[in-house]
Amino acid sequence: MINNSSDTSTRPTDALSEVLQDFRLSGVSYGRCELRHPWSITFPEQPLLRFYFVSAGPCWVHTEAEDWQQLNEGDLVLLPQGARHRLASAPELQCDSLAGCQVTRLGGNVSEVVKQGEGPASTLFCGTMALGAFALHPLIRLMPTIIRGCDVATHDPMVNPLLQAMAVEVSDPRMGSATILSRMADLLTARLIRCWVKSNVGPTTGWLAAIRDPHIGRALVAMHREPGGNWTLETLAGFAGQSRSVFAERFSAILGEGAARYLTRLRMQLAQEWLSQNGSSVAEVAARLGYESEASFARAFKRITKTSPGAVRRTSPGRMDMELGFLDTYRPDQVV
Repeated sequence: MINNSSDTSTRPTDALSEVLQDFRLSGVSYGRCELRHPWSITFPEQPLLRFYFVSAGPCWVHTEAEDWQQLNEGDLVLLPQGARHRLASAPELQCDSLAGCQVTRLGGNVSEVVKQGEGPASTLFCGTMALGAFALHPLIRLMPTIIRGCDVATHDPMVNPLLQAMAVEVSDPRMGSATILSRMADLLTARLIRCWVKSNVGPTTGWLAAIRDPHIGRALVAMHREPGGNWTLETLAGFAGQSRSVFAERFSAILGEGAARYLTRLRMQLAQEWLSQNGSSVAEVAARLGYESEASFARAFKRITKTSPGAVRRTSPGRMDMELGFLDTYRPDQVV
């Protein structure tokens, strides 16, 4: 159990590392695309993380939040929330179709998409991932719709070798490739997020500001380390090294909700995972999350998730996350 005292002398201040230490991705799938202009592909909104690496050739990305953005060779893009988006060789292209593409399963969750033509060639590496821990969702929702790689390969010398290793696994999948790709995706995504955090300046609210704030960052670390702890506003404020009133005001100003609300949502995200994937009983989950009774836990769970913990346990004996592969985005009858 965590010590809820106000002694901050030995506490880590690297909140990002603490938050990312349990960052695990599941349902990871990959695609290597060789597309010749003109081409355009639409991806529907899905509760998945997506990343794209532009190895060569023209590429544009469109989201409702950012409109069209040109991607250059070496650019890395992350869409944390799986927002609807379009990739194209030119922004004026409207028609979408994979009818002329050759799609090949290279093995397991790895695919190759090839579009022949006479125009300039684009080479893309694409990844589709589901979060393995529901507890991260509150933070993911606070992240922007799209994160550019901030020239991540230049700022992080580990990225190019990592991308090259992933390209080898995608091009020549062998025994264990799925596991290796999954671990490399964990690392690549974490390093991209870290690069984004370090290179962005100015925001005073939201996830980025929260993990940069030495006081609020400590509180986030504490809640994520011990979500079932007996946290009160006073103990969290003490852990952050602030007075109760200053901490409460600062937490709400940065994250847009109070610490109690944030902690409850964090707990309910964990509860969803444990009930659906681990086979835990409602009583066990309630106790692990610090609730004195099943009834009080069930009320909080239904208030946040709009369903009962029993219903989640009954209807989700397996995984709740969506095991959607790269090709599942593309349907034969879909005009993209």
